[in-house]
Amino acid sequence: MKIKFLTFISLVLFLLPMSSFGQDFDVANEQMFKARVVEVLEQKTSTREDGSNSIQQKLKLQGLEGIWENKDLIFDGTELDMLSASEYQVGDRVLVNRSLGPVGEETFYVIGYSRTSSIYWLALLFALIVIIVGRLKGLRALVVLCLTFLIILKFIIPKILAGSDPLLISIAGSFFILILAVYITEGVKKTSTIAIFAILISLVITGLLSFWFSAIAKLTGFASEEAVFLMDLAGGNINIKGLLLAGIIIGALGVLDDVIISQVMLVKELKTSNPQLTNSQVYRQAMRVGISHLSSMVNTLFLAYAGASLPLLILFSVKQPPFLTFNQVLDNEMIATEIVRTITGSIGLVLAVPLATLLAAQFIKNKKINN
Repeated sequence: MKIKFLTFISLVLFLLPMSSFGQDFDVANEQMFKARVVEVLEQKTSTREDGSNSIQQKLKLQGLEGIWENKDLIFDGTELDMLSASEYQVGDRVLVNRSLGPVGEETFYVIGYSRTSSIYWLALLFALIVIIVGRLKGLRALVVLCLTFLIILKFIIPKILAGSDPLLISIAGSFFILILAVYITEGVKKTSTIAIFAILISLVITGLLSFWFSAIAKLTGFASEEAVFLMDLAGGNINIKGLLLAGIIIGALGVLDDVIISQVMLVKELKTSNPQLTNSQVYRQAMRVGISHLSSMVNTLFLAYAGASLPLLILFSVKQPPFLTFNQVLDNEMIATEIVRTITGSIGLVLAVPLATLLAAQFIKNKKINN
């Protein structure tokens, strides 16, 4: 069994690099690559009309990859005024976009910092902490994370880009993620199967609620600029409304996974420690713990969405037209989308607790717990 498990891990680690995105970008007359700042040739600071400062720099760069490796380049940003412009220092790694003009002249523009190294170090720290604290189960959780990434990248996204229904594809992908996540981390046993059925039922409820209320609220899915850009990029081949529902399903899966597995394992432990308890007694005791967990999880779900949308919430709080009243804010599709996403996910989460507890109390038998 251990040999099979190690072989499985090796296969995942072998496949993972195949799924990563490269940094090279080449479309028509544009290319994107990494470079290092070797010299600040010129720098000036000007004050805008609103009192903020604008930093403009002329930089000498050295390419770090592809055909640009070890080549010296010049970026002249002294004539540009960008709100997001940074003050670059010698040694900084940056992303550079190269474009060709009408007569073939090359122009280089620094887009921003290259952050891959810091992200890799953070990911490594995360993996180490998970393995140290969770040991074998932590390692299994990392394997599941890699497989989830592969399923989203190699199955869900390509199918959506090919024009398949995003909702159906996300449900199918979520099913595969669910099976792998539960069985790999918890093992192939009765409690895992009960958890899978409870999660599937809760996902169906969440999906139906999101479908109905998206239709009732007449959400189009075009509330964000990303959706408009994606629609234009894909030539109208993507169902944006279906993509909105798919995002709700995938987002709800992780929260449901956590709550339901916790409840099922709680019921198992109650039956192990108190074999004389009836199913109804086990249900009531488990629900007391589940309700406490539920209260924090609902708030966590709301805070997660609020944190991601904080700039938008602040924008709507300044009470400028067309957001003068609370109802006007609710009528905005961006806000309405997040509300539907949060509430439907929360309803699915609330219903998942009694559902998982009931299934576990009914089907986990004392005599089979220690098998």
